[in-house]
Amino acid sequence: MAPPSSPPLPPSSVFFTICLLHSVVATTCGALMMFYLNELSVFGHGPETAKMLQGSTPHDQLLIQISDSFAGLLLFAVGFLLFMVSFVKDRDFQSFFAKGCIILHIFMALWRIYFERRLEDLARDWPRQLVGDIVLSLSWLFFLVYSWREKYD
Repeated sequence: MAPPSSPPLPPSSVFFTICLLHSVVATTCGALMMFYLNELSVFGHGPETAKMLQGSTPHDQLLIQISDSFAGLLLFAVGFLLFMVSFVKDRDFQSFFAKGCIILHIFMALWRIYFERRLEDLARDWPRQLVGDIVLSLSWLFFLVYSWREKYD
């Protein structure tokens, strides 16, 4: 006779909260990138760097604007996806998703360390963005530690 199995653990509200916070950040940044890119560039990089990032010819400016708008749309879609994922109740999926997000943020941090810091126009911004990647990654790590504690207490 098999021993009785323990009831499944209830879903974590921490996962829901972290997903919603990340979703709000991603959708807001994506919408700002799509519709207010120039203002966002001036705010984030300063007027001189923002002017350099716009391109020098009308053709370059159009390509850069379209590229940045698509990047904003992708970020908005990621935020919407995070909103949908926040309602998933499966603990195993939540853990798997959090681990994937940690890996994604680590790769973004490595990208900034190895490539973005070499760009003259963005060289002064990469440390601040690196701190953001680390903080976002730590929020998912916090969730994993919290869920591990819930599971084994």
